Amino acid sequence: MKNKIKPASLEEAFDVEISKTTNIIEINHRNISIPPDLQLKRVNNLSDKKSLGNIFLDNEEIGDAEIFYPSRMNIPEQPKSESSTVNNKPESLNVVQASFMPNSKAESYSSDITAGNNQPSPFIMANTLEATLHHLQNDCIIPVFSRDNEKTIAHQEFIECIINAVNKAFPYHSITAPEIRVSHQIKGRTPSAIYKPVKELLEHEKTIYYERMAFIIKVPSITDIVNGNELSLTIGGVRAYNQENLYSKKSLEKFKFFIGFQNKVCCNLCVSTDGFLEDIRTSNADDLYSKAVKTIQNYNAELHLVEMKELTQDYLSEHQFAQLIGKSRLYQHLPKAEKQNIPLLHFNDSHINTMAKDYYEDNNFCREDDGRINLWDVYNLFTQANKSSYIDTFLDRNLNAFEFTKGIQKVLNGNSDYHWFLS
Repeated sequence: MKNKIKPASLEEAFDVEISKTTNIIEINHRNISIPPDLQLKRVNNLSDKKSLGNIFLDNEEIGDAEIFYPSRMNIPEQPKSESSTVNNKPESLNVVQASFMPNSKAESYSSDITAGNNQPSPFIMANTLEATLHHLQNDCIIPVFSRDNEKTIAHQEFIECIINAVNKAFPYHSITAPEIRVSHQIKGRTPSAIYKPVKELLEHEKTIYYERMAFIIKVPSITDIVNGNELSLTIGGVRAYNQENLYSKKSLEKFKFFIGFQNKVCCNLCVSTDGFLEDIRTSNADDLYSKAVKTIQNYNAELHLVEMKELTQDYLSEHQFAQLIGKSRLYQHLPKAEKQNIPLLHFNDSHINTMAKDYYEDNNFCREDDGRINLWDVYNLFTQANKSSYIDTFLDRNLNAFEFTKGIQKVLNGNSDYHWFLS
């Protein structure tokens, strides 16, 4: 069973003190006890349905909490062995009401937050490395704004903020430990080692932090199946210090946040417009928490799943797919005036080449025997190629993949601005 994470409130999660080292903030993390686990109990009263936007629950009143998700998420989890596989058939989307009940026999979960589960492939690759929350908390310094020495919102603070938001929105579901990917390591040294050669530096004399960080948290009990692929509800975010001016005074900091689904077959992420905040500007963790909770409230998971299932009903012929690949490569070199009249495509030649290769070779999303390929597979070819993107552009391209594929679907069923890519 996955570890359930219940971090402390933002006010009590950590103490901050200035170290003697220039531009370094040290954080002492406190261990916080976790309340008993809870489980779902399904009921049949559907008289007062609500969307996901209305399930922001207070712990005091949980009697009429309702979820606008597929029915499978409201069935109590059955214990499974690690080697068990998913054999369930796809279910239709049903609106159900969930009543939350305490589970006195619930298993206790550790409050230690460790690295995410071992996946056959990470949700993003490119030049990223796996990291743990413990590593960020204990081994990394925190950049500051140089002019006034005010601290930034640290990577680990961002992650803990989102964990709190997820636990607030889904208090009766277990969540996984965050899967964290980092890149662009920034190295330094303490003043005591100023004259030492690199090879003589001791570990405590080295300082590091990561310019870019992305993470995801999964809710494994909330799932659905699209075209035979099991999807799991996933929440995550991106932080990139290269988008901040750390040489000036403290200003609003930029974050990206999403709630969507992850395809368990390939670990590709599925992000929709209402589940993505591209440009969160904030100067404090409380505001960041509030905006994350609001996005979770406004996210319509059922609509997102319906739209993805509809992609399985439309196909591109081999000729149409070749036309799409060719026009996508031409798009990068269009004159500016012409490009303005065509919908955005954020994928470059490298991504398009990967898609062309996977059209023939990918084990999960390749063409059919007659050369046809459905739009669900085309969408996953986009998100698969997107794994080679840098962290700071990863989520933007992921959303663009969904919007672009829906645009191609409109072309097949009528007319849209995307007809240029198939003409």
